[in-house]
This record gives sequence, structure tokens and C-alpha cells, in this order.
Amino acid sequence: MNELSINNSPATESASDDSAWASIITPLSVDALMEFCADTERLFRINPMLVFTNWEKISENSYSFSGVNSSQEEAFEFEFGLTVSKLDDGYRIDYDKGIKSSTELKIESAEQGSKLTITDRYDRLSAAERKLHLHEVDQSITIWAEYLQKFCISWNSWSKFALWRWYMRRIWQPMKPSARRITYMLLWITVIEIALLALGAGIYITEFLPDRI
Repeated sequence: MNELSINNSPATESASDDSAWASIITPLSVDALMEFCADTERLFRINPMLVFTNWEKISENSYSFSGVNSSQEEAFEFEFGLTVSKLDDGYRIDYDKGIKSSTELKIESAEQGSKLTITDRYDRLSAAERKLHLHEVDQSITIWAEYLQKFCISWNSWSKFALWRWYMRRIWQPMKPSARRITYMLLWITVIEIALLALGAGIYITEFLPDRI
């Protein structure tokens, strides 16, 4: 299940509009996707445009969050608190400051699983004030949605294995995006090296070992 369906409004390029949104199709059931999205920290850490400097749980549904957002040409720092509210069809995340007022996660059924629509709203400030904060617009929503879909596909395939869940939560999740890319490359290099060793061993056994028997 690799279908990707992403759409975004002009607000991903400019804060002159009130919102930006992206939609993806996932292989998870509606209930499974609701449970998946309940982990707010994981949702944000999947975004490869965000580098965390702090994530702190304040209360049951409130968090403090700071880091660097590299979705714009010139990366910018952010620090705010957020509160998560569960809705009938998803979740709403409200920010206590900044140009973005909230992020809504709408979950609904789809032909091959479920559909997740992410909507970032920029209605906290007036249009004139928003123009002064264009450098703080989070332009990562499209790539965030893409990475969320990839993660959901992997989660659907591998989450039944406790070791995989432990690795993703304890090792992969706290990593910076750059560290994840390096780890991914090293893993592939290791796989290629093992494959070459196996190929060499196979050639030796096939070509030389029979002559010595």
C-alpha cells in the first residue's frame, strides 16, 4: 500500500491565507490511526524538518516544545507550549504563541485503510501582523505528511514485533534527522558488505572447493 495523496493550500508558501493542509492515505484502520496519533511527541519527531532541543510533558495533554525548524531557506528557532484536545474524528493541537494557532488532525475511513488530513491554522494574528512573521511560517507540512505516511506503512508491517517497537521508540525517535540518515546509510552499507561476502563465499565454494575434494 504505497498510495500517496498530498495536497496543500497556498498558505504553505505564504501566511496570507488562514491555513495550510495536507492529506495522506494510510494502511491503518481508523481506530489504529487514532491510537497512533495519540502519541503527540512521536508525531512531531517524525517531521524531518524539526530538530528538537527540548520536549517536556507539562500535564496529561500539555507539552513544552522547542527546537529549530529548517523548512524555510533560513532555519528559525521556535519555543512554545501546546495543548492537545481529542475530537470525535481526530485531534486538535493548540499553540500558546507564534504565528501558527493550531494543527488539526482529521481521521476518516478510506477504501484501503484510513485518511489523515493535517491542517495548520494561522488565524491568531491579523493579516498585517502575519506579513511581519512570514519567516516563522512552518512550510514543512507536505514533507511531514509524506514521512508520516511512510512511518504508518512501516508501523502497519512491523509494529507487531516488540524489538522493532523498542528500537523505533528508544533509539530512532530521539535521534536528530541527520543521525537517522547516517544510521540508514550505515545499515545499507552493512547489508551490501554482507551480501558481497556471501557472494564471494558462494563463488569460492562453487569454483574452487570442488577441485579440492
